[in-house]
Amino acid sequence: MDRRNFLKSAGAAGLALSFPVSLISQTGPLGEDEIERRVKELLSQMTLSEKIKQMSGKVLSNAVHMASGYGKYDPIETPENRRLKIYGIRFIDGPRGVGFQGSTCFPVAMARGASWDPDLNQRVSEAMGYEGRARGANFFGGGCINLLRHPSWGRAQETFGEDPYHLGVMGVSMVKGIQKHLMACSKHFAANSIDLSRHYVDAQMDERTLREIYLPHFQMCVDAGTASIMSAYNNLNGYLCGHNKHLLRDILKEEWGFRGFVISDFGAGVKGTVEAANAGLDIEMPITEYYGPRLKKAVESGKVPVQYIDDAVTRILRQKFRFLHLENQAGYDLKKIAGPEHAALARESARKSMALLKNDKAVLPLSPSEIKTIAVLGELGATPNIGDHGSSVVRPPYVITPLQGIKNRASAGIKVIYDDGRNLDSARSAAKEAGVAIVVAGCDWRDEGEGFDRLNLGLKQAQVDLIRAAAEANPRCVVVLMGGSAITMAGWKDNVPAIVMAWYPGMEGGNAIADILFGDANPSGKLPINFPKSSDQLFKFDNKARAVKYDRWHGYRYFDKHNLDPEFPFGFGLSYTKYQYKNLRLDKKEIGKSGKILARVEVSNLGAMSGEEIVQLYVGYNGSQLDRPEKELKAFRKIYLEKGETKTVDLEVSARDLAYYNESKAGWEIEEIPYTVSVGPSSKTSDLLSEFFKISGA
Repeated sequence: MDRRNFLKSAGAAGLALSFPVSLISQTGPLGEDEIERRVKELLSQMTLSEKIKQMSGKVLSNAVHMASGYGKYDPIETPENRRLKIYGIRFIDGPRGVGFQGSTCFPVAMARGASWDPDLNQRVSEAMGYEGRARGANFFGGGCINLLRHPSWGRAQETFGEDPYHLGVMGVSMVKGIQKHLMACSKHFAANSIDLSRHYVDAQMDERTLREIYLPHFQMCVDAGTASIMSAYNNLNGYLCGHNKHLLRDILKEEWGFRGFVISDFGAGVKGTVEAANAGLDIEMPITEYYGPRLKKAVESGKVPVQYIDDAVTRILRQKFRFLHLENQAGYDLKKIAGPEHAALARESARKSMALLKNDKAVLPLSPSEIKTIAVLGELGATPNIGDHGSSVVRPPYVITPLQGIKNRASAGIKVIYDDGRNLDSARSAAKEAGVAIVVAGCDWRDEGEGFDRLNLGLKQAQVDLIRAAAEANPRCVVVLMGGSAITMAGWKDNVPAIVMAWYPGMEGGNAIADILFGDANPSGKLPINFPKSSDQLFKFDNKARAVKYDRWHGYRYFDKHNLDPEFPFGFGLSYTKYQYKNLRLDKKEIGKSGKILARVEVSNLGAMSGEEIVQLYVGYNGSQLDRPEKELKAFRKIYLEKGETKTVDLEVSARDLAYYNESKAGWEIEEIPYTVSVGPSSKTSDLLSEFFKISGA
């Protein structure tokens, strides 16, 4: 029986997947001291060749592997060591679900970022981890936490948003969920935010920008115990990230104390043997090109110290022992993959991700008793649209389209008609006939994805024409947008009363869209990125440049600095009810540099529908001697409120969270100045209540 059929039959039978494991089988997690003892003992028995084999993948050809269907059936592996019974790494990708055929497709990471719900994201991640382990994987490579510097980035959908703190919280929840079943990987380290030029672009920035903007979320995942970090394709300040000693060895391993291993991005993440090994890259994936015999020769010639090899293998073995108890764990059932439980979770996640951006005259939610005909317009209405077809691809057993979801929800007395919108006269007639016209527009995998970027942030002209035609024919026109990043709305936003951002909502997306449109669920999603009015409000995005200067200004920070008014601000999202914020107070007016401040605010649901609200806390710096943002997100919390209910919400911020990086002293410093604490439903200044405190002394 070949490996693929073995994995299928073993999983289908509910059997533990048995692979060579080191020394003994393990029924529970090992303690740190025991792990270190076993690693040291095992390392002492290994030859140089055996050590180096631990440091590279065993795919023969990356091109052949991709052509056969990236991760479709089999994990991507590193070699086992049968002499010493050391199991190999079995890698599977996919930030919205594992890449195996038939897996659950959840909403993309950007959508889950819009939920602002780390507990939900942890449950989704745990389900992904379960499905990966049930199919024979032990390593998950889908933990993308790259900061969205510009909404044109082709892989925007794979990350959680534009803010380092928000990214870190969501990234940590993914690490925690995945690592109940698989080793997690946090990627791409670092400053990976352009796709067309990703294999050669040099992201150039000062140390303060690197430390304050592009690294904090990675450090949060390291502190949470992520097993692995994946290096990025791009250069950082003149060095390939996989060859960047300052990034990998100085900061990650020495300064942060990272105890896991560093794995290369696939294909072109390594371009030199000595450079990568000396910089601190521990595993070359998915093929052995620069490591293997080349690395052994470099060690034997003295170009790579043997202690670097021992350090790399120690890190790899440490994580293998840490997750050893899962290697023979029984109870993983293939029937659970894309089954009712995970499908329901995908639907819940999609519902809580959707952001209601406009709802004039309370057009939504739809009332089945008042509507006899619904027109669904646009090609995307009847198209399975779950995101990119690159390395993040997920292959679910089915996809519920918006049209099918609306049909599933519509009662017996409601007629649902569909028009793809290619003929405007036909679409106009359908809209005129209906009680409400729902236009589904936006992007698909041909517009944004791995290897290219979306330079035009607006809708295609044909979609704009369709929206205008539908709105002309029917004043009750709702636009449902699909995509992985910001979409500009000039030329049509004012024509329609209601807009819902549905993102790429996963295989249950159509049902979730119907849940929101009919009011079976109250929308609670909020934007994890700024939506500009046009590209003219943004700095230039050059995806062909060989070098790009990065600074600290992007997203809402950039808009605040330049006094720009976005179409929809970071953190924005409407509800079918109305929330009121009042009585913000701080527990102290002054704290020391080791202290904490507690903000307390009352939030009331004044409407007629229960719902969830995301309470956001921002901090501003008054009288700083540095160029600092007007405000930065420092805490948030999602709460549930019944209609008429009031809750007091506590949000805490540490003084150390307000430090800046002092380049001249190569360390963090806290300014003794007044600070503004602002709390509210979005980053928009007029939405926020504010109080002040001061940091002084030690």
